[in-house]
Amino acid sequence: MKVWIEGKIVDGSEARISVLDHGLLYGDGVFEGIRLYSGRVFKLDSHLERLHHSARAIGLELPGGKARIREIVLATARAYGQPDGYVRLLVTRGDGAMGVDPTTCPSPRVVCIACEIGLYPAEKLRAGLDMVTVSVRRPAADVLDPRVKSLNYLNNVMAKREAKLRGADEALVLNAAGMVAEAAVANVWAFRRGSLLTPPATDGALEGITRGAVFELAAGLGIPAREQTLSRMDLISADEVFLCGAGARIVAVRSLDGIAIGARVPGAVTEKLAAEFAALTRRDGPVFL
Repeated sequence: MKVWIEGKIVDGSEARISVLDHGLLYGDGVFEGIRLYSGRVFKLDSHLERLHHSARAIGLELPGGKARIREIVLATARAYGQPDGYVRLLVTRGDGAMGVDPTTCPSPRVVCIACEIGLYPAEKLRAGLDMVTVSVRRPAADVLDPRVKSLNYLNNVMAKREAKLRGADEALVLNAAGMVAEAAVANVWAFRRGSLLTPPATDGALEGITRGAVFELAAGLGIPAREQTLSRMDLISADEVFLCGAGARIVAVRSLDGIAIGARVPGAVTEKLAAEFAALTRRDGPVFL
């Protein structure tokens, strides 16, 4: 692990942050999870654009702007020295007085971590995930807009915890209306009646970078794909269900609440998209090695 912090890159064991950082104290900040594939930083500019919008939504300035943050990511990836990996990019409110008032924090802090990541065991990636509908609900957009990728991920943490306690691999999170929002840390897709469907951000879904790539790949394959409000029943009755995200990539779901999904897992459409996605990762993004 390599970490960019306070203007220099250090080993993970040497990285330190102040206990007065409002990102630590209150989850006050934004982040991006970015993948390294074949010596490239996948969809880096898209990630930086989303980071910019998230920061703007909470009144946070990106130190040095997107151009400087881009340099930090590439430098950290080079220091890590591996062609494949994961980058966690954080911008916190920085150090301030005790209390939630963000105006006491004069200097936002950038932290960039390059490391390995593995969300699911290899056998689960091959056989598909078992998912359960959890009791944790996604807050409405007028409470906390899901398009803001903030450091406060307690909702996601509690959803994942419940799923694991119930013996499942992943959580299906619904919104207050009982419609599908997303998984604990991934977007949800259903292939149903010849079309790919995924919930809109207004239903509580993050506008994922990998999600956007699936739209692009589906168009290239001639597969209709659109945003649509989905119920739990839509997933159970789908031909295929899969999750996507920077950490998850594209992974099939084989069951929901103990009910098998589709005739085989992974399904043909999921396999096609996963293959095309793997090819895309080898050619997209700036080279760092």
